[in-house]
Amino acid sequence: MCTQVGLGALVFGYTLVGAVSFMTLEQKGVNIEPVQINEKREEYLVKLYEVALKHNIFDVDSFFSDSNAVLRSYQEKVVEIFKYGYSERSVNDMWTFSAALMYSLSVITMIGYGNLVPRTSYGKIATVVYALFGIPLYVLFFLNVGDALAGSFRWIYRKMYKCSTQPEDADEIPKRIIVPSSACIWVMIIYVLAGAAIFSAWEGWGFLDSIYFCVTSLCKIGMGDFVPGTGTVYNEAEGHSKLVLSYIYIFFGLGLVAMCYNLMREEIREKVKNIREDFAQCVEDTRLRIIECCKKIRGEQEEYY
Repeated sequence: MCTQVGLGALVFGYTLVGAVSFMTLEQKGVNIEPVQINEKREEYLVKLYEVALKHNIFDVDSFFSDSNAVLRSYQEKVVEIFKYGYSERSVNDMWTFSAALMYSLSVITMIGYGNLVPRTSYGKIATVVYALFGIPLYVLFFLNVGDALAGSFRWIYRKMYKCSTQPEDADEIPKRIIVPSSACIWVMIIYVLAGAAIFSAWEGWGFLDSIYFCVTSLCKIGMGDFVPGTGTVYNEAEGHSKLVLSYIYIFFGLGLVAMCYNLMREEIREKVKNIREDFAQCVEDTRLRIIECCKKIRGEQEEYY
């Protein structure tokens, strides 16, 4: 247990170091996209004015055609800028400690929401190095913490099982108690529903959208279309607290996923073992019956001759 606690503390400390590092590196960058957007807006306003001067007011079709071409070109330029992560907020507002902490967790857990990405060269290099060391560390944490939580849950389940059943006789062979997969599924359903209720109240998302976020995050899919705290504009402190609490929810949730993985793997192994034993017994019974039939046929033939 001490190993798992130490490993968990190491992963937590690693994400804290990553958060401070990414926040420091990215806040040194410059957010030039707002300037580019303003320049493009002014440039295409001039082009629209030139189109208006070029065409006669009665030539409506030509005016609409050329105006549409100018606006389409403006749209393409703006979309191109948005692809690189345009935001009206400054880099200091985007790369807060809580946002950087969430980013660090998404890197080592391979969730990768994509709503916040490094813009500086140093930030990109740091992300690569951070992932190279952080992902193996997280995998080790995932396996060890899964074993520890599975052992604790297994102990609780066995105690509850023994309390709800008749005591075994002293002469009977103790029955091995396996945690069923249904119990693991119920644990995850309750955890997802609890998280969905919290995020629905916090963010104003629909309950289905909140479930969608919880499942995609805990399954490490990380679509990035729903991220807690990013919708808070007028209350930055509230947005930061949501990001930190989301970090805690996902951090513990991934531990539960590891626990359920271990417990379900144990049940599958036990079932496969039972199937193998039943199959071997079936083959042995079939072999004995075939031998018995052959002996019987041979005995009948000897009596006949």
